[in-house]
Amino acid sequence: MIPLSLAEIADITGGQLHDIPDPAAQVTGPVVYDSRQVEDGSLFAAFVGEQVDGHDYAAAAVAAGAVAVLASRPVGVPAVVVDDVVSALGALAGAVVARIGTDVVALTGSAGKTSTKDLIAQVLQHHAPTVWTPGNLNNEIGLPITTLRATEDTRHLVLEMGARGIGHIRYLTGLTPPRIGLVLNVGTAHIGEFGGREAIAQAKGELVEALPAEADGGVAVLNADDLLVRAMSARTKARTVLFGEAEDADVRATDVRMTAQGRPSFTLHTPTGCSDVTLRLYGEHHVSNALAAAAVAHVLGMSVDEIATALSAAGTLSRWRMEVTERADGVTVVNDAYNANPESMRAALRALAAMGGAAQANGGRTWAVLGPMAELGDDSLAEHDAVGRLVVRLNVSKLVAVGGREASWLQLGAYNEGSWGEESVLVSDAQAAVDLLRSELRPGDVVLVKASRSAGLERVAQALLEGEVAGR
Repeated sequence: MIPLSLAEIADITGGQLHDIPDPAAQVTGPVVYDSRQVEDGSLFAAFVGEQVDGHDYAAAAVAAGAVAVLASRPVGVPAVVVDDVVSALGALAGAVVARIGTDVVALTGSAGKTSTKDLIAQVLQHHAPTVWTPGNLNNEIGLPITTLRATEDTRHLVLEMGARGIGHIRYLTGLTPPRIGLVLNVGTAHIGEFGGREAIAQAKGELVEALPAEADGGVAVLNADDLLVRAMSARTKARTVLFGEAEDADVRATDVRMTAQGRPSFTLHTPTGCSDVTLRLYGEHHVSNALAAAAVAHVLGMSVDEIATALSAAGTLSRWRMEVTERADGVTVVNDAYNANPESMRAALRALAAMGGAAQANGGRTWAVLGPMAELGDDSLAEHDAVGRLVVRLNVSKLVAVGGREASWLQLGAYNEGSWGEESVLVSDAQAAVDLLRSELRPGDVVLVKASRSAGLERVAQALLEGEVAGR
């Protein structure tokens, strides 16, 4: 964070200083909302949650080195007291961005946001100092917390923006106005809350509506292969740059192929030339993510060779997203358990099928350990049934459906598609899945673990990897 005095913070947020002997004292460290993450010079933001009140940890935060607390009431230690901590944090983030003049790149989409954000960050780091959203802290708290990590040297600020309703992205873009806006796709994640893909498109398109006009440098980076995203060009005054495999895309891929390990390789085309890319990531779905990252990098002035080199070196930054680990006994565990929706589930299963090709040729098997996909509303039964059917169509050896009603729909879909006998099994919980896998896995098997975050299936992958060291 850029150094700010407590007096400046109070002025920016409309707050009042309490128990502060020196208003000129500066915050020089990060803004945090977990007292265990306090560093010398930090500002501790005290939020009131459903089960925890951050104000109760104010004294501990100051004792650990925080200069002061951003709070909604006096706490007996140095504090800037504001009406609303979330709003104050947003105001602080906006003031910092305006002061340092960094280029803000914002991205949204129904699937692939975090993986694409990680790719963009790694590519842009080759170009200039870059700060980006850690994990998926993409809401009204996570976005300003990320923004406040920027310093005077930061040239690129990459912000992931999530939405659970109309107006959410509009609010986020108001905090830190982006110059470049990227929309990846419009899928079915949270469709139960939105009510349909058209409503999701309306919400995601708020990003391009917030961009400055082309004359002022605004650029909308849109997926040419998604018709609902492509149509957003009519909702922005910014210049439009298309990415995808469509022939009219400004940044596109040709000769897409998969390595024996399940990693995608392709020729990257930009308006300045072409270059070959082989990703370290697993699954063909990452081609679209890589093209999105390449389009952003192109807009920011990187050459096609620089982009290709950076993409080919980029890895996974966020946990539990296609984390591939080969155990000492030859079993490969793919932990993609952070979250799931129909689009990401299909992509992960196709990646499993590609990775399992060599394994099956040598007697190994592919296992899909799948749990429920949340927030699908009335589409839930049909979507779980479709995923179960896809498992069979992709010739995945074994399906382990974990959980209750939704898991039974996964297994029913597989059964109706022709998966009988021991090819699919329904188990009650994560421990039952672990017990089954430990008794049946053999060298050469590849195991995918995936479900919505609420299912907690990362415990299955972690249990399978206890005592193991990553081999890939």
